Amino acid sequence: MIEHRPRSKFLGQVRDAIRVRHYSYRTEQTYVQWVKRFILFHDKRHPREMGEAEVARFLTHLAVNRKVAPATQNQALNALVFMYKAVLDRPLSNLHGAVRAKRRQRLPVVLTQDEVGRIIRSLDGVYWLMVCLLYGSGLRLMECVRLRVKDLDFDHRTIVVRDGKGGKDRVVTLPDESMVPLRRQLVHVKNIHAKDLSDGFGEVHLPYALARKYPNAGRQWGWQYVFPATRRGMDPYDGVERRHHVDESSVQKAVKAALRTAGICEPPAGARHGYPNGARTARPQGCTHHADLHPH
Repeated sequence: MIEHRPRSKFLGQVRDAIRVRHYSYRTEQTYVQWVKRFILFHDKRHPREMGEAEVARFLTHLAVNRKVAPATQNQALNALVFMYKAVLDRPLSNLHGAVRAKRRQRLPVVLTQDEVGRIIRSLDGVYWLMVCLLYGSGLRLMECVRLRVKDLDFDHRTIVVRDGKGGKDRVVTLPDESMVPLRRQLVHVKNIHAKDLSDGFGEVHLPYALARKYPNAGRQWGWQYVFPATRRGMDPYDGVERRHHVDESSVQKAVKAALRTAGICEPPAGARHGYPNGARTARPQGCTHHADLHPH
């Protein structure tokens, strides 16, 4: 199998440290990019030759010159803290000299029940179903796109969320209104899976070391994604051609288009949004609000 690794030996060590701790691929990409930017900012000096002063200068540069949001600066800080602790075994101790990005106070953008209903009615197909699960089950966006067939329990009307935020599992309610559409979706997925198998593929990515422990599990029906991508692609971990889940950005784009169709002003980037008090008591089409609906 082909292992895709960064050209830099040190960045490869950062990636290895992240994978040993089973962080998500998105976190891996983000941390490696921040470490790379930190090194380039300091004229390609090795992080082992630098410390708190250089980290503080980089964070100050992000806040003062790049004018990044506080969350972005914190993301960079988390990546560098991880690098020094997990890779260099030299935890950072004092970063008080860094200028912190100014946190902007924003009022929440509140969706009314009527607006929620208009958004949902402006969606169709798989995106309608996914947004209904975001609202009706309280799934986060990435939890929804990563759903596997085995995690749906129609008998008990529940969905098991595996390795959610903070690496925790939890059980959420499967809305009654989503039962029939979900069953139809699984029929569609089964046809896709059968075609992939006949073409010599049909394997999905398995978490951690399960692929080595259970070599055939990736082709089993229960491990297939509920919302698969329209085409197969190369797995960034090992270069094997597999069918991944639908990209989360496509869901966000569909919602963005639904906002325009419904005549609802798109909230500004980074704005918080929610329901007014008591709005959850009457759910339009069985769907409740979830913050991952809006693209940021």
